[in-house]
Amino acid sequence: MVSAAYPTTASPEVAALADEVRAAAGRGEALRIVGAGTWLDAGRPVRAKARLELASLAGVIEYVPGDLTITVRAGTTLERIAEITEAEGQWLALDPYGSEEATIGAVVATASAGPLAAIFGAPRDQVLGLEFVTGDGAVARGGGRVVKNVAGFDLVRLVTGAWGTLGIVTEVTLRLRARPERDVTLLAPVAADPASVDAVTKALRALPFSPFAAELVDAALAKRVALGARPALLVRLGGSASVVRAQRDALMHALGPLLRGPIDEAPPEEAWSSIRGAEFPGAAAVRFSAPAASFATTWDEATYVGARVTGSVVSGSPLRGVVRASLPGDEASLRPALSGRRAASACARVYERLPAALWSRFAPSAVSDRLSQNVKQAFDPKGVLNPGILGE
Repeated sequence: MVSAAYPTTASPEVAALADEVRAAAGRGEALRIVGAGTWLDAGRPVRAKARLELASLAGVIEYVPGDLTITVRAGTTLERIAEITEAEGQWLALDPYGSEEATIGAVVATASAGPLAAIFGAPRDQVLGLEFVTGDGAVARGGGRVVKNVAGFDLVRLVTGAWGTLGIVTEVTLRLRARPERDVTLLAPVAADPASVDAVTKALRALPFSPFAAELVDAALAKRVALGARPALLVRLGGSASVVRAQRDALMHALGPLLRGPIDEAPPEEAWSSIRGAEFPGAAAVRFSAPAASFATTWDEATYVGARVTGSVVSGSPLRGVVRASLPGDEASLRPALSGRRAASACARVYERLPAALWSRFAPSAVSDRLSQNVKQAFDPKGVLNPGILGE
């Protein structure tokens, strides 16, 4: 298939941005791409002194409620997108970890996802099209502004998650969802030992419906975000009043023998945003993942590592098989903790944040293979965009 990228008539702001990139490439000057700045401590250290600021490149370009799509500039925050779409009874089902002040450009560039990804998918599933500026200053598009657009090579998925190394995302078209009549979050106290976690996972997987999200939090995180002082399972249900009522009954029946107390209802937005924003500033962030059926083993691995770092908090999605640990500490305390591994564990680790000196030890380059290097060379031949963030 031919490439889906094609030259585009850029707005004055994007044309000026492309000029800056071309000038930097001509000087051999590397650029650090910056949106709201909420992700600057994530990824490997960037070898660039100059910053290219995108926060002012914000606003709605096109919103078509009837098509459930919205096109926005990359500097638009998640909070602003939520405000705009709520007025039409719609929402963007993306809830990455961190602040609601994060820009959509950064979310797409880092492919960041949260608990909602279990049913609604990650950014690659939500982004229909995008505009970006390559490392040699060309302005290109991938995808389109309608849900049915599937023609051509999938540059959208290539640029999404590339951490700005293939192109600077300047515009994004997103898939929206209709807001449910009821949006309810239940807080269920459960035990967090491997056997109990395995039983909870099996109960969730056997439900006759798919919750919007399900997240297990350890006692430290529950206490930090005022959800109690013991491990708990948060389950988000959505639909009509009768549907949510039936889902709640089914959930209580499935979890009944596993509960360590009564199920309470928690404010949906506050509960989920507090969990996603509970990571400690400057702390290491590590995702542990394996097939969902092995969630109990993955949880055991993550909590084992967390127990070796004072003040750590852990949460995970039994439906996704992903567990996330926030580990406050310096190089000296984190090195031995991250070197440990349960004998039975076979889960993978993805490091989002680490002290600079630990990247080479725990996360070798993500672009050491020939194909990745060739793709990088095609889009950013002079290595202008975020050099080093993927380890190249």
